[in-house]
This record gives sequence, structure tokens and C-alpha cells, in this order.
Amino acid sequence: MQHDSTNTVFSLAADLVNHTSRHLFLTGKAGTGKTTFLKYIKDTTKKNTVIVAPTGVAAINASGVTMHSFFQLPFGPFVPASTNLYNGNGQATDKHSLFKNIFFTSSKRELLQELELLIIDEVSMVRADMLDAMDVILRHFRKKYNVPFGGVQVVYIGDLFQLPPVVQQQEWAILSEHYESPFFFDAKVVKESPPLYIELKKIYRQNEQHFIDILNRIRNNIANANDLAELNNRYNPSFNPPAEEKYITLSTHNRKADVINEAELKKLPGNLHMFTAEVTGEFSDKALPTEMNLQLKEGAQVMFVKNDSGTERRYFNGKLAIVKKISNDEITVSFDDGEDLKLEKETWKNIRYNYDKEKGDIDEEELGSFKQYPIRLAWAITIHKSQGLTFNKAVIDAGSSFAAGQVYVALSRCTSLEGLVLHSKIFPHVIATDKRVLAFAEREADDEYLEQLLKEEKEKFQAEVLVKTFNWDKVILALHDWLQIIPGKKLPDTDETLRLCQDLIKKAIEQREVASKFQNQLRSVLQSGDKDLLQQRVNKAVLYFAKQLVDDIIVPLQQHLASLRFASKVVKYTKELRVIEGIILQQLDRLNSIAFGDLVFVQYEAPVVKPQPDAPKSFKKEKLQKGASHRDTLQLYREGKTLQEIASLRNLTVNTIEGHLATFIYSGDLELDELVPPSKSKVILAVIDNAGMTATSIKQRLSDEFSFGEIRAVMNWHRLQQEQKKQLS
Repeated sequence: MQHDSTNTVFSLAADLVNHTSRHLFLTGKAGTGKTTFLKYIKDTTKKNTVIVAPTGVAAINASGVTMHSFFQLPFGPFVPASTNLYNGNGQATDKHSLFKNIFFTSSKRELLQELELLIIDEVSMVRADMLDAMDVILRHFRKKYNVPFGGVQVVYIGDLFQLPPVVQQQEWAILSEHYESPFFFDAKVVKESPPLYIELKKIYRQNEQHFIDILNRIRNNIANANDLAELNNRYNPSFNPPAEEKYITLSTHNRKADVINEAELKKLPGNLHMFTAEVTGEFSDKALPTEMNLQLKEGAQVMFVKNDSGTERRYFNGKLAIVKKISNDEITVSFDDGEDLKLEKETWKNIRYNYDKEKGDIDEEELGSFKQYPIRLAWAITIHKSQGLTFNKAVIDAGSSFAAGQVYVALSRCTSLEGLVLHSKIFPHVIATDKRVLAFAEREADDEYLEQLLKEEKEKFQAEVLVKTFNWDKVILALHDWLQIIPGKKLPDTDETLRLCQDLIKKAIEQREVASKFQNQLRSVLQSGDKDLLQQRVNKAVLYFAKQLVDDIIVPLQQHLASLRFASKVVKYTKELRVIEGIILQQLDRLNSIAFGDLVFVQYEAPVVKPQPDAPKSFKKEKLQKGASHRDTLQLYREGKTLQEIASLRNLTVNTIEGHLATFIYSGDLELDELVPPSKSKVILAVIDNAGMTATSIKQRLSDEFSFGEIRAVMNWHRLQQEQKKQLS
């Protein structure tokens, strides 16, 4: 399902995420587009974003990571109190013991500090205490102890009327002393900072209004006798799906679904084919989206477990098909409409989030992948695994073991009442929705309120971003990072580099003082609401601060980088300095990208050389092109620089520079007289004729005024002459 631009609630919610800092709970009945919303935000937001989910499969499907891996959460209960009762006893974790088992790298801490938007998918399955643990971690590492989630905007996505969080009895014995329920909305941090409750209402899965109404009443715990009677009219315990019709059975237990699939597969004639997945890197067995070893026969009923990543969108997660042909490890399936499709393998990625300091973005690093045909046997599936899927025809086989939320999840998988068959009757006691969920649902915000709130919050958010643009802290921190890496580096002139860095820090601090005063003035102008004055003041500020930043900091820094172009032994240092340069250039980009409502601001056109993009990352270290270092020396020599100047620039000895240049006598790029005075070359040649071709033996017969570089130059010239004579003869 693509983003529906006519869905006003969807658009309002997206704008609130992208253009405000408000927390949101985005919910909706089955088939209203919650997954589409998550992907839309991921693709459109400019905020530094991380997506987490409570399980491995949910995380892979959401293109995110698990909450436990990202935050290093405890697997047992977390007690939101400062107490020593649970310090290391294994029963639970409290605020004191939480950080004993957290080992974040410096880059991970930096990522947390730069995080702006946290999306929690399938939040209905998230326990309240886990949210409070995440809150404590973010406040601590962002050093914002009095702000919920340390100032990170949180978007919760899920349906509380579906499957609830799983809490063991012994866990609830501890948590019940601190929480009213295990649901996420009873977390201390959620009560402190309640999210906007937004419900997507446009249903894309069902198109039969009568069935939609029944589902809504079941969801809201107001189903009447007529609703149950109509559903139970679909009761047929002896129903055996016809082979030509694609029914899928929804059961409560994995084993029951597996038995049905194995039995149906065994009934089919023909050979059994096995397709083994390709796994690279790290990919947890618990997060596999389909079978590692997929067993199929021609005629098998299968279900797609992924949306089509191609442009044609030929299938979606949950679509059923029949295996028509298996030949030469190729699978062809057929759909209800008679269309055939030759399958291609899909790839699921296991990622890790990293913060790119140079770009100022959070990016995704692929840790591993799972490549397999995007199908699984689908005569049967568990109700739990069916969450989020859509079926035209389904048999619900739950017996008497319906759990809270399972009735609604199972029924709402179907597109119509006509395609539904019950193997067991539905009784009133099994569809009771938790009263706490119903009470929380009463907080739903109406469209008119959301539109007004968006207008107010959007301007407030833009004002915060505008003021924050003139914060110089990142520039100063970057320069201090530079100061830290200079000592110990083999630079052409370490003392001069230190002086330059200290001078730039001093200038940056002076700029920060002026910028801080301007921020206070800016707040007053924003409060006055005078947009003409705001535009005038911001335009002047952009030109002033951008020029100061470029002239006093960026240009000197880039000149220093340029001076190292031919220097050796500075590759790591230059790479680190490029990152620092990138951070400072981000500040210039922020000044040139200021936005506030419909106002248009001036941009400073700076004569700044943008850093070259990094070469593509490769696991194999690329070989330096042969002779590249020597040619750098030759280029500097032709620019008129002395041997001493080249040695200083290249961080090498004069003898090494002489050796580089001597090679170009033999290649013909340099004349001997350009390197060695004729008076010296005649003396060296006389010794060469008598002493053979060893540089050391020649040096021993000459005075100290002759260098090894001069000797090698004459030796190369002599060798060239000898070879030319042979060619002529």
C-alpha cells in the first residue's frame, strides 16, 4: 500500500512528526496503514532517526533494530526507582544496577546525543518498564536529566486492541508494585509526557462495511448478540478447504500450524525440493522472516512474507499463491487472477545504526543479510504471526484457547465476512477488551484539534530550530577534537599546527559569545511576532556569522589541509581532520538553510572548497598506485620548490626526496643537469667507471659533499646511456 495523499489524518500525523517535537501514539484498526506510515516517515523525515521494535522479526520487518540490542536493556524487569533492593540479585534491575551492564562505545554515546526521533514499532507488545529503562538511558547519556527521553521525540506505533505485552507471573509480582498495568501507556515517562493519540481510520483491508462495523464493535468491546450470531453462522467444524480455493488456517499454536502444513505438503505428488537461504555476516536465528531450509512441492500453497521491492508491486506481505512449477532451482507461482510469476530471492538486512560526524547524519551499517525466496508454506499460520497480514479466505481454528486480543487479530485478517470460516464458536467472554486499553483510547485527538495544534507547534518548532542554528558549540567541540589529535602526529610542523588550532579555537569562542547574544535578541524578535523585523535581523546575522566562520575558521583550516597534500605519514591525521572540517561545514550549511514559515532568507555564497567525497568503502585495502609518491615529489620540484621545502612539505628527509627525483633521470622525465651540477657529475662518473655500480662503494671513494641522491641520479643516467648504446649497436 502506497501513501494515500487523500488520507488527512495520515498527513496530519506525518506533519506533526516531521515539523514538531511532540510525542505521538499512532494507532489504527487492522489494515489502516500503520506500517505504511512508518516507512513514509523513514523515507521523508530530515531528523536523525532510529527505529526499534520489541522482537527480532518485528525489527527486521520495520527495517530497524531490537530495543534490547540498541539500548542494551535488561531481559528481566526494570524497577523505576532508586533502590538497592535489586542491585545485582538477578531478579530485577533498578536505576543503580542498570548501567552496570551497559557498555556503549564513544561512537554509540555520540549517536544517542545526536538522536532526534525514536520510532517504536509494535508498541502494544512493549512492557511499560522497558520504556522507563530507555528513558533513563537517554536522559543519562544525553545529559538532560529533567527532560523525558532526554529531549528525543518519540513516535509509538501499534494497536493496543491486538496482542498485549507478555509478562511472566514472577515478573508481574515485582512490576505490579510500580505499575498499574504492563501496557506501555502506564510507563512513568509516558504519564509524565503523554503522547498525542492519533488514530488512522481509513480501512484499506476490508471493503465490506457491514463486516467493518462488526469488527469495530468487537474492538471496542461493544459487540452485541447479533454480531456474535452472524459470526457464528460461519461456524463449520468439519470444513475442509477445497484444493482449488486458497484458504489459510489461523491457529493459536506454532506446532498446530506446522502439523497442518507438513500434512498438506505430504499429500501432494511429485518431488520435494529444498531451497537453502544464503546468510552472510550476523543474522539471528530468532529473526528469520521465513524458513532457512524452505521445502516445497509443485501445487503447494504459499504466502508471501515481504512486499514486492520492485516497481510493479506484484505481491504484498500475506498474499497467497500456488507453486505452479519448480525447475532448475527456479520457482513459478500462480495467483487467483491466473497471472504467473517467476520468483526472485529477496534480501533482509540486519543493521546497526552509526553516527556520521562528518555528515551529521545517522546511517545504517549492514551487519548481515538473509537471502531467500520471500514465501513460506501457508495452509496454516499462527494468529500471532498473522498480525499485519491480509487474507481473502481464512479458517480460524482457535479452539477454546483464545487469549486477549486474539479474536480481533484473527477476524480482522479477513477482507470480508464471506471469506471467513470458524472451526470453533466465539463466545462473549473471549472478546472482552481490557478496560485500561479502552480508557486510554478515550484520549484520541480529533482532526480539528490536531490541525490547530500543528499550526501552533510547527511555528514553535521552527523557532527552536532557528535559535539553535546560532549555537556554536559543535564548532568549538570539533576544534577541540582537532587539538587532541595533533600531539604525537608526525606533521611537517607540529608546533605551527598547534598554534593554528589554538588560534581558531580562540576565534570560535569569540564568535560563540556574539552568537549567544544574538540568540537572546532573536528570541525577543520571535516573541514579538514581527516577521519583517525577523527577516531583516536573520538576513544580517546569516551574512555576518557565515563570513566570520568562513574567513576566520574554514579557510585557514582548508589551507592547512591543502599544505598536507604531498606530505607522507599523515593519511590518518588528514582523514580525522576531514571529519572535523565536515562538522564545521555543517554549521555553514545550517546558516544557509534557515527556514521559518513562508519567509525567505539570504544565503552566504562562500568561496569554500567542499571536501571531496570519500572513496567507496571496501573490505580490501586498495594498493597505492606504483610511483605515486615519487610523482608527488616531481610535481613539487617542477613548481620550483627546493629539496628542503619539498622534504618539509612531504614530511620526509632530503635524502629520500633526492632518491625520488633520481628515478626520473632513468625515465627521462628529468635531465641530469637539473639535479646534479656538471662539475659533480663528472667526478661521480669517473668513479663509476672504475668501481662498478654499487652506490655505497662509490660513496666511499668520494668526499662528504657528494650525497647518495646525487650518486643515484648519476648512476641512473649512466645506466640509461649504456642501454641506449646497446640499442644502437
